[in-house]
Amino acid sequence: MISSQQPAADKSVLKLIASYRNPSIGSSMWQLINTLVPYILLWIAMIYLVSFSWWYILPLILLATGFTVRLFIIFHDCGHGAFFRSKTANNILGTILGILTFTPYHRWHHAHLMHHRTSGNLDKRGEGDVWTLTVDEYKSLPRKKRFFYRIYRNPFIMFGLGAPLMFLVSNRFTRKGFSRKERLSVYVTNAGIALMVSGLSWLIGFKTYLMIQIPITYFASVVGVFLFYVQHQYPEVNWYRDENWDYTTAAIHGASYFKLPRILQWFSGNIGFHHIHHLSSKIPNYRLQKCYRENEAFRQEPPVTLLKSFKTLKLRLWDEQKQQLLTWREALG
Repeated sequence: MISSQQPAADKSVLKLIASYRNPSIGSSMWQLINTLVPYILLWIAMIYLVSFSWWYILPLILLATGFTVRLFIIFHDCGHGAFFRSKTANNILGTILGILTFTPYHRWHHAHLMHHRTSGNLDKRGEGDVWTLTVDEYKSLPRKKRFFYRIYRNPFIMFGLGAPLMFLVSNRFTRKGFSRKERLSVYVTNAGIALMVSGLSWLIGFKTYLMIQIPITYFASVVGVFLFYVQHQYPEVNWYRDENWDYTTAAIHGASYFKLPRILQWFSGNIGFHHIHHLSSKIPNYRLQKCYRENEAFRQEPPVTLLKSFKTLKLRLWDEQKQQLLTWREALG
């Protein structure tokens, strides 16, 4: 039995999603075209305009940021086997998009798969999630580790520094425990990035390349990590100990519906319907809204609006007694 503020989810909801799971080659190709082609055209325009002034290209950089996030959502769907029916096609496209988004495809896929398998489980934290401590865990830490946790949970550090460092630096290295496939994924991605940087630097100059690529990657990483954060760090979220955890309940009550303005929903590839995505990662992103609209069972949770999302930045610790995320003041007085 789920010992939290929300009852166990009715597993009959799994039957509701079956018809949305299969990707459409036409829809997938159209999404790829209407994302990748504008992204390339924006690059061409920025290469031309940057010679006059960097400030001329700032609006285009912000627009390219949106398309980069959308490319990452396609990359994300490839990792779940949700963009094409063919595993080979998913892996090829995912690897290519991983180079464009500075993310090793198979390494990311492994970490993200673990995230889906353990999301909302207090006893299985640490792989592909936002570091979250309980109130009691925080109180038991020595002073130095408390300080480090406070620094980590600071939004300016987490998003402004941690996010771009993860994509630009951390993703370039292998670590102990990586499988052969994960290590190879890092090497292939790094080689692809090196070729991309070398080729574009030869064509337009290294300085020009950096003036365009660095701000796009910086802003896109901040937005991407913020999206991920809001999807699992919000007032109504539920976390469970392992003996009380089950996949369906954790998906429905442990992942948010991030209700964005239509244009931002488009750029973020409908990933705001995150509770449905966690219920079945095989649903292509372009079918998530339809699934939400046609099934009342997925409209029971209160949405996280854009305004409300910024308020989640104050949340810091999980209180096991109150069964909710709390701010520093709420948790420690």
